[in-house]
Amino acid sequence: MPRRLILCTIFFDALGYGLLIPVLPDVLRRFDADPLFVSRYFGCFIAIHAVVQFVAAPALGNLSDRFGRRPILLASLAGAAIDYLLMAFAPSLLLLFVGRVVSGLTSAGTATAFAYMADISDEGSRPGNFGLVAAALGVGIVAGPGVGGALAEVGLPLPFLLAAGLNLLNFATALVLLPESAGAASRRPLALVRWTPIVALRPLFLPSPLTRLFWCYLLLLLAGRATSSMWALFTGQRFAWTPFDIGASFAFMGLATAVGQGVLPRILVNRFGEGRTLRTGMLLASATSAAIAFATRGWHLYAILAVSAFSAVVVPVLQSRMSRTVPGDAQGALQGSLASIASLTAIAGPLVYTNLFARGIRDGSHPWLTGVPFLVAAGFYLAAWWLVSRGEFRRGGTASRCPVSETSQAVPRSGDR
Repeated sequence: MPRRLILCTIFFDALGYGLLIPVLPDVLRRFDADPLFVSRYFGCFIAIHAVVQFVAAPALGNLSDRFGRRPILLASLAGAAIDYLLMAFAPSLLLLFVGRVVSGLTSAGTATAFAYMADISDEGSRPGNFGLVAAALGVGIVAGPGVGGALAEVGLPLPFLLAAGLNLLNFATALVLLPESAGAASRRPLALVRWTPIVALRPLFLPSPLTRLFWCYLLLLLAGRATSSMWALFTGQRFAWTPFDIGASFAFMGLATAVGQGVLPRILVNRFGEGRTLRTGMLLASATSAAIAFATRGWHLYAILAVSAFSAVVVPVLQSRMSRTVPGDAQGALQGSLASIASLTAIAGPLVYTNLFARGIRDGSHPWLTGVPFLVAAGFYLAAWWLVSRGEFRRGGTASRCPVSETSQAVPRSGDR
């Protein structure tokens, strides 16, 4: 029963996020239909959640180590439900942003669910259980946009009400049926040094064979934020797509990414090797991102997304190489550092891209200007390719020169007791 409840938590979390993707611009249009207003506040709307999450995530992780997983999971489900209800009915823009802050402060559902799974797994069952978590995430993300787009055609509040209802149902079920997984003997005292998110970013600045890989990872994620933050605005502006059209395209995008990240890495690495797979994938990602900027028909985007499945391999292949570069006792700290980097890109990316998009709308002299964000993303992919092409990275590094290993001494992993 606990495992099923955790998988439901993960699935509903991903589904709720996916439900919102096609309709977020329409939420802002309730207050002002001006495209400049929507594009600017859309970036802020996404970034504020990432900022609060970046600050709060280390504290929530350590609170779960001290007080248990169950209260953090319950708080996460309740915070998400409040956020969704405010999206559906908030009478002012201020309250809409309050909901984002509340959700960011409590948004530890996925990370805590992984920790819960680790608590209830042994060495033999852990890979399978973690695979189920990944599958629940994937199914939710793929299904969410299509469902959200379809519901929005009936009424704009419906996707948010469904997301809130699912979270409240999961909250009630977990409150009654979910036991605590972290026993009293495994709790550890609170230490303020572990609450500082900046500590997890030290590997970006400490010289080692891994440093270049971290910067490459940052560039890749920053480039990828163009699609996640701009797709609904871009397709609505250029092709007049409805929420249903946007949701359908996001579902297709999710399937292409799932194939690219779940099936292709092993095939391509075995055939071409890691280095060539990374370099080719980054060049292809740059080309497909630039192609989006110049697409003239909606079906062009589907063709581009299909091709982009082959470039989606770069992130898991890069993560695999990074994982081999650090010692075994620093794997948890590595994932924490990567999560912090992802949070930074979730803050900066939407702000940069939506402001570029707003500038293109304001200029209005050429319709292609609204595609500039994807051209900038293509440049980030090229910068990552340049870092990889400077030379092959060593397959390993000494623990004494591994920045993640050094960081882990200051920030113990959530699994350390």
